[in-house]
Order: sequence, then structure tokens, then C-alpha cells
Amino acid sequence: MKVARTVRRRGKGGDRIKPLPISIDLAILFTAIFFPLFLIVGMRSESLEDVRYVEMKYTAALRTAVQDGGMMLNDNETQAKESAYDSLKFMRADKEKALDSFARTLYVNMGIAEDTAAQAALWWYIPAMVVLDYDGYYLYVSQTYSSEHGEEIMQHRWTPKIPYAWTDDTGNSIRFTLDSFVHVFESGPNRWQSGFRKDLIGETGVALLDDKDMFEQVRRITIMNTIQDQLAYYIQRHNQIALRNGISYTFTLPLISREDWVNTIDDIGIMAFIQGIPVGDQYYNNYALGGGRLVKAPVYFGGIDSRGLKYYYRDACQYNYRVEEVFPNAKEAAAAGYQEKSCYNPGVL
Repeated sequence: MKVARTVRRRGKGGDRIKPLPISIDLAILFTAIFFPLFLIVGMRSESLEDVRYVEMKYTAALRTAVQDGGMMLNDNETQAKESAYDSLKFMRADKEKALDSFARTLYVNMGIAEDTAAQAALWWYIPAMVVLDYDGYYLYVSQTYSSEHGEEIMQHRWTPKIPYAWTDDTGNSIRFTLDSFVHVFESGPNRWQSGFRKDLIGETGVALLDDKDMFEQVRRITIMNTIQDQLAYYIQRHNQIALRNGISYTFTLPLISREDWVNTIDDIGIMAFIQGIPVGDQYYNNYALGGGRLVKAPVYFGGIDSRGLKYYYRDACQYNYRVEEVFPNAKEAAAAGYQEKSCYNPGVL
């Protein structure tokens, strides 16, 4: 049964009642019910825009900080720490300089460069950092230790270097590196040997060294698994420490894509995790990766072989030619009358 609203109007003939149109009634009812909802949705939309802006700002700050930290990994002070000629990937990562650069850039981009209290608070939302070195890795994680006065102190500190270690069923073990150089322990003769995999073929009782493809697969899986296992352990410990400091957020190891892992373990680098920063009614969680290798532009040598023929070749090639000129690219070398010589087809030296 439909009931029409009415309005009383006064005229010469006395009061009379005139019904309002039903469409107006429905419009008033619709406005009364849905206007507050539209208002809330609009406010929510503005809030989400603010959240996205803050998240973009935090992501940019984290990625920039990791990139700056990664670039400082190869800033070594002594020649002994520079890349060795026998391994293009050998480098001693300077984790302290990387950490300083990471923190400084992060503070600036987060707007807390001059606020030491905010800087200290920020580290409660960074459960872990990883620095991958040539033959192992370091974790910068929350740890407890005793001060000189016997007080228990909790703060981020570096772990000792953790090797990329693998063990087979017979007790043999291998300490991998970021390339094919290994330290091998043979349980039978109880001895250590070191060298590149190809040079140790048939020299040890470890069958893995004789299969190039299997060796590479096991090496990569071992590096990924050992880092993930240690990260999961220390992030769980961070949960316990953070809870005692009033942070109830549960930190977890994020799902890292296989592509990111492949890129990460290809060379020395740095990984950083940020989790649980309140943003509106949500939490900001992210991680970033940064490499420490400077990519050097190739150099081309122009040399003359024993027959007097002129060739140009990359600086990574090894020929006993008499070097006459050096070129920044292959085009200039060819224009100077040199013929290309590939590293993969050395021919007659």
C-alpha cells in the first residue's frame, strides 16, 4: 500500500491537502540514505590517494637508498681489496660504507635527516638488510648484547660472514662463491682444496664438480636457500624484540621473485626490507635490491700478430699480439684498418 506525503495549504476555501509527487518522496529518501555513504566513499577515496602518494614516496626513498648503498660496496681503500684478475667477480664488499650511504640517503628522502629520534624509530621497521659478498654474506639485523655496564642492549648489528655452504650425503662440503671458484672439503682424506670448478675436475671425490650444469644449479639454489633461511630466522627474532618495544606488527619474509633472486646472486649487492610502517589504516611493506658492480665500458686493443696482420679484440681476450693502439669501440678500430678477432675463435697466435 502506497502512502503519499501531503502538505497543508491555506486558501480562500479553507485548508486543503495536496499530495506531493511520489518521485520527490523517493528523491528525498535516496538522498537521506545515500548521501552519507557518498560522503564516506569520497573521504575514503581521498585517503587512498594520500596513502598511494606516501607509498610511492617511501618506495622511491628505499630504492634510491639501496642503489646508493650498493654503489659504495666497491669503494675499497686498498688495492688488495680490488677485483682480482683471476676472477671478474671477486671483490671485497665494504659493508660499512654501504650501510652509511644507505642510511644517509634513506633519512634524507624520508624527511628525517635531522631527527635522530625518528631515525632510531625507523630501524624498528627494517627487520633485515643483506650484503652479498663474493664468498658469503652479512646480515644487519636486531641483536641483543651486553654493554660495558652489564646492561642488555638491543640494536641492529652485523652478523659474521655466513658462507654459501653445501654438504653432500657423504660429508663432503663445498663453499661456493658468486662464480665457479670453490673451497672443497673431502671427508675421506680430510683435506681442503680450492680453485675453479673446471680445474678441480677429477681432482676430488666430489662428483658435483664434474657436472657443470648440475654444479651451477646447486650453487644458485644453495645461495638462495641459505640466505632465505637466515632471513626467516632473524625476522622472527625481530618480531620478538619489536613486540617488547610496543610494535605489534608481525614481520614476515616477503615473497621474492625468482628474477630478483637471479639478479641478486649474480654479483655482490645489497638487499633491504621495510615492513609495518603505518600508512593510513594500512601498512607499508617492501624490499629493494641494489648491485655493487660498476659496469665498465669495453676497451678494444689493436694488435699485430706474428705474420704482421692487424687485429682488434676486446680487452677480456688474451692474445700475444703486439698492441699498437687502443680504441673505445669496435667501429673506430675497424676504421683504423684492424680486422675483428673473436675471443671464441683465437686461431693462430
